[in-house]
Amino acid sequence: MEMTTSTGHAAADAHDNCSSGGMERKSHHSDKTKANLLSRLNRIEGQIRGIKGLIEKDTYCDDVLNQIAAAQSALNSVGRLLLEGHMKSCIVERIQAGENEVIDELLVTVNKLMK
Repeated sequence: MEMTTSTGHAAADAHDNCSSGGMERKSHHSDKTKANLLSRLNRIEGQIRGIKGLIEKDTYCDDVLNQIAAAQSALNSVGRLLLEGHMKSCIVERIQAGENEVIDELLVTVNKLMK
């Protein structure tokens, strides 16, 4: 079952069980979602290399800062997509399995993302 985000992107494919149950927890993204996330991260990686080049070339600070802001925004978008998929799959599954401690785990993670 593939879920779609509010922006129309695939969020997560919940075909595995997220419950901890003593086993290692893993994400379970559809191939489409994984490809989307990796593509976004590759672009961000290129942005970071570009910023490094701007620093090496002594580019005007305001221009570098604007590029940093763009890279941060792009990374935040990846985080939002992952969070949405996580909430729609893993969090729901773990709550249904009676693992309500996942709510505290999620709150800690959201607080980190909001810093």
